[in-house]
Amino acid sequence: MEQSATVIADRAPGVKPTVGLILGSGLGSLAQVVEDPAVISYADLPGFPKVGVAGHAGQLTLGEISGTAVAVMLGRAHYYETGAADVMKTPVRTLREIGCETLVVTNAAGSTDEATGPGSVMLITDHIAFAGPSPLFGEVGNNRFVDLSQAYDPDHQSALRAAAHRLGISLAEGVYMWFCGPHFETPAEIRMAQVIGASAVGMSTVPEVILARHAGMRVAALSIITNLAAGMSALELSHQQTMTVAAKAAGDVQALLTDFLGNYSNS
Repeated sequence: MEQSATVIADRAPGVKPTVGLILGSGLGSLAQVVEDPAVISYADLPGFPKVGVAGHAGQLTLGEISGTAVAVMLGRAHYYETGAADVMKTPVRTLREIGCETLVVTNAAGSTDEATGPGSVMLITDHIAFAGPSPLFGEVGNNRFVDLSQAYDPDHQSALRAAAHRLGISLAEGVYMWFCGPHFETPAEIRMAQVIGASAVGMSTVPEVILARHAGMRVAALSIITNLAAGMSALELSHQQTMTVAAKAAGDVQALLTDFLGNYSNS
């Protein structure tokens, strides 16, 4: 963590980000609006993971968006790539080390609700860690017992709702359920998810949120709905479909986050 923070300080002198963002599949376009960007490959950052999924560039971009200093991660590593739930530990803790008070996480997800179809944007209000393992396994000390009763910051949720209202963007809300992947869910698993209250399903995000809360960061999260979940449509599920739909809906997420960052000091 300290080594990566040192590299960042050398490569982006004077940049003191207050918001870190992790961009999921097909959502990297937000990095294009970063002003005076300094771009660092994950390969140059000790402890950062190798990213092996299409749509994840594996770069950290530092600069400003709408007057707020940001550190934007283009892509993440997933639990299913390594078998380690804490694969994103160094990146998240590095963001905190360099000054980020808030972590904004985005992902592509499948919807369990026919009313929230492909192309929709969903504000995550809570999560279900169905995959099982915690990224805090092996941590010591009492701070490993993290309170997740408000894992997703209420004020940031309100700020994103206000941004959606100003922009005329329809913003769904719901609970995100973490599956381990890399295979997609079964129809039976989706029926279970519906029964226990999940609005969307995916293979990321939850470990990052837990790590961020453990580090004392505030969290906000958005899903782009790329498909109806297994058994709800005749379409075959694929990662290509995920990237295609996410890219089409990325403009709404970019607009929401640009507005959110422009008003960040008020949230």
